[in-house]
Amino acid sequence: MTKPARAAALQPTYDAPALSHVQCLPADAPLALAWQQAAAAIRARLAPWPDGSATAQWRLHAQVPPGGFAKGDVFWWPLTPQGALDTGTSVQIDVWRAAGAVVLCTRALPRGGVEDTLYANGEIYRVAGVDDPAFFPAFAAFLDCGFAPHDALILGRAWRTDGSHARAEDAATLGDWPTVLATFPAVVGQAPSPGEFPSCPARLGLYPVLPNADWCERMADLQVGTVQLRLKDPAHPALKSEIARTVAAGKRVTHDSAWFINDHWREAMQAEAYGVHLGQEDMAALSADEVQTLHASGMRLGISTHGYYEILAAHHFRPSYLAVGAVFPTTTKVIATAPQGLAKLARYVKLIAPHYPLVAIGGIDAQNLPQVLETGVGCTAVVRAVTEANDVAAAVKGMQEAFAQRG
Repeated sequence: MTKPARAAALQPTYDAPALSHVQCLPADAPLALAWQQAAAAIRARLAPWPDGSATAQWRLHAQVPPGGFAKGDVFWWPLTPQGALDTGTSVQIDVWRAAGAVVLCTRALPRGGVEDTLYANGEIYRVAGVDDPAFFPAFAAFLDCGFAPHDALILGRAWRTDGSHARAEDAATLGDWPTVLATFPAVVGQAPSPGEFPSCPARLGLYPVLPNADWCERMADLQVGTVQLRLKDPAHPALKSEIARTVAAGKRVTHDSAWFINDHWREAMQAEAYGVHLGQEDMAALSADEVQTLHASGMRLGISTHGYYEILAAHHFRPSYLAVGAVFPTTTKVIATAPQGLAKLARYVKLIAPHYPLVAIGGIDAQNLPQVLETGVGCTAVVRAVTEANDVAAAVKGMQEAFAQRG
């Protein structure tokens, strides 16, 4: 079959090594050999990728190994179109999961669709998308890049043999990296989306995230357009007062005021806040009625994400903006995932920025801000860069000037 002209145009000419972190086994099995070769070819079509020594090692099995599965083993179980696991298969999968293996079950849907259920690290991830003959090798290639299985699954499902998952204008910097949101699968099993949340400025700029209303009022004095009150204690005796003061302070900002309350959406709604910011767990805990109530409030909604799967989980709700992080190591919050780094952030920008304002968060300060802005991101959340600054006004002005230089 002749490669389409668009796909050929996207093909970069990198000297990519064979897979460093993935083996397809048994090595002499025709299917495993085909996977290995196809995955290496896909890996070669990606721009050079940072290769960390801590990248996990994976063994992808074309058949059940005689000794059973263990940590680092991956097994793909395609199902019939009727696609239901019988009791014996379900029990077997539970045994493999208990041993630390990753199991992927794929069910065929009408008109070329598929639904994947991934069992990994004690969690279950479900997505629905379009099948492509290169899916499993693409999944292997992104595992080799160091992505966790659930994010590799997303990227593998986004991959298209015809190259339509990537943009020609990005070929020189990203190769064939998936950046076209329309080819990505959907996360299933969430509360229904009530529709798009109200929009906010496309480039939110400097975004201080602050621990109390006193700090927020200082930002109003400095006319900072985007601010978040992050007061984590739901039992704080002055919670409603802190939120009310913050909302009032935000109304003193005369240009592009977009002030958010973290977590406490009911109290924020009562105070007529501009917007709220919720984490993945907070969003997942909302019932369908609560999501509908939040939407009906008219508040803007920002959602935290830590990778491709969570980006798509947030995209389901059509929020006002998405936040991604942590970009760098941070001491202000416990993050289960490793720091994202600038290479991932640059790719998130290409994927998300055409659809949502994107906020980069985690370990960002005045020193590394120029590097972060090089990725094209239009907003960076900061904490210690403001709260630990010797001269708060000067720190805020300096960082705002860095944004202004980027236009």
